[in-house]
Amino acid sequence: MLLDKVLVLSVFSGTLLSAQSAPMTHDPIPTIASSATAEAKFTPDRATISIAVQTKATTAAVAAADNAKKQNAVLSALRGLGLTNEQLSTTGYSVNPEYRYDPNRAPTLTGYTVTNTVLADIHDLKQIGKVLDTALANGSNIISSLDFYASNTDAARQKALADAVVKARADAEVAAKAAGGSLGPLMHLSVGGGGSYPPPPRPMFAAKTMAQSAETQINPGQQTITVSVSADWRFTPKP
Repeated sequence: MLLDKVLVLSVFSGTLLSAQSAPMTHDPIPTIASSATAEAKFTPDRATISIAVQTKATTAAVAAADNAKKQNAVLSALRGLGLTNEQLSTTGYSVNPEYRYDPNRAPTLTGYTVTNTVLADIHDLKQIGKVLDTALANGSNIISSLDFYASNTDAARQKALADAVVKARADAEVAAKAAGGSLGPLMHLSVGGGGSYPPPPRPMFAAKTMAQSAETQINPGQQTITVSVSADWRFTPKP
C-alpha cells in the first residue's frame, strides 16, 4: 500500500515539473519596415593627376635612359611649384618590345617603349593648370587621368544620413496610418552607402604645343555623396 502511494506522488511531481518548464508563447510584435536614400553635394578641394613620360628607342637601355632623364626633369619642375616628395608617387613603370608584322614573315623587333607614370596629389586646386602645363613643358607626353576628391566629407555625409532617416520615418508614418494604426518607437536602424560620385570625366590630352601659352583652366565642379538607411518601427494598432 505504501509503495502505491509513493508511485502516485512521483508521477504527479513529474507532471507538475513538465508543466512549469514548458515555454511560454507570445504574439509577434507588429512592425513596419522602411528604407530611404538621400544625397548631399560637396565641393572637392584636392585632386590627383596621372602624369607619364613615354619614350621609344631601338634598345631598352636607351629608351629607359631617355625616359629617366625626361621624368627627372618633370619631377624637378613640379617640386619647383612646391609639390613635396610625398605628393609625387610612382604608380607604374613598364618596358615593352615593339614589333613590325609583315605578311608571311616572322615578327621583327623594331625597338622598345618605356613608360614611367607618376601620380601628383594636388592640395591646392589653383595649381592644377600650372601643374599640367609644367609637366607637359618639361617632358611629359601622357596625362591619363584627373580626379577630384575632398579631404573631408563628414559634413556632407551626415546631412545625407539625416535626410535619409527623415524620409524613412515619413514613409513609415504614412504606412502606419494607412494600416489603421500609428508609428511606435524605432526598433532597428542600419546605415549603408556613403560613396561619392564625381562629375562627368573631363577629356585629357597627351601633348601640348609651345604655341599654347595660356594656362590650362580646370573647374572641379561638385560631387555627390549618397547614404541609404533601413529601419524597423513598432506598429501600434488602434484599439
